[in-house]
Amino acid sequence: MTSSFGKVAAIAALGVIAMAAQAEARDQIRIVGSSTVFPFATVVAENFGKATSYKTPVIESTGSGGGLKLFCQGVGTEHPDITNSSRRIKKSEVELCASNGVAEITEIKVGFDGIVLANSKKAKHYELTREQIFLALAKEIPVDGKLVANPYTKWSQIDKSLPDEPIEVLGPPPTSGTRDAFVELVMEHAAENIAFLKDLKKSDSKKFKQVYGSMREDGKFIEAGENDNLIVQKLEANPAALGIFGFSFLDQNADKIQGSTVEGNNPTFEKIADGAYPVSRSLFFYVKNAHVGVIPGIQEYVAEFTSTKAAGQEGYLTDKGLIPLPEADRKKYESAGANLTKLVL
Repeated sequence: MTSSFGKVAAIAALGVIAMAAQAEARDQIRIVGSSTVFPFATVVAENFGKATSYKTPVIESTGSGGGLKLFCQGVGTEHPDITNSSRRIKKSEVELCASNGVAEITEIKVGFDGIVLANSKKAKHYELTREQIFLALAKEIPVDGKLVANPYTKWSQIDKSLPDEPIEVLGPPPTSGTRDAFVELVMEHAAENIAFLKDLKKSDSKKFKQVYGSMREDGKFIEAGENDNLIVQKLEANPAALGIFGFSFLDQNADKIQGSTVEGNNPTFEKIADGAYPVSRSLFFYVKNAHVGVIPGIQEYVAEFTSTKAAGQEGYLTDKGLIPLPEADRKKYESAGANLTKLVL
């Protein structure tokens, strides 16, 4: 009779064999996640594929939230090896990973990005405050001491100094890290500085969160999916519209679109790097440590991404619009990648 220990050992052995068989079936790194990090990861992947004997990684733009959900589904070659994110991983996502056996994750911060509100160069340039943006895009706003459905249809109704144009803003869906960061850096910040909502935060924090986190659903705010290039094309076709996306897409399409000023600061490389532009955030990717050594080239890809030649002050990613980390921070994450330092929140 086979002992229970023998059965467990046999099952474990079968698991190792299955993993090995799957590894033979996949010899390419699989990456998912943020549409903002996607163009940077793509350039790194192309350079990595050309300069090494490894295959060029396959990268899918799923949005930060969608990527982390896929990444945390489990260990095994049917699951992604790396996920890109334009916000930091949440505690709940680390817990989801752990519950599915993804126990060791390495966090790599790659640089900074600004979130812009851009429009066609054929249209007027916008000079906005975060409060004005909130009043244009929130589903409910305070009027005469109570919350009402957003009544504004034109920017000029919010402030006479703004263009007399219909409010139409193309933005990312809830699965996007850009959406998460925009809500935090613009909508929440503005709500905290409006007296009625400041009081609401004290009396009913749950309702306060609902108010700043809920975008209009009456056609004034339009979810345009995870494809930021598509938003750029739509802005060209409709000069009255504004679009929300990362600075790199503005930088790459500067001949067609212009970034709005936010609280007196234009979204430029310099102003995002020094923190003057208020709507900026950090960019990350996360590595599934259990896949290193199973899928060929993961650590070498991470080394390329964190290298001076890619992510340094004069690295090739700056040509694509990445705002680089200070050199000491870049070295810190280069070391984390080399040592597979386990993330601890």
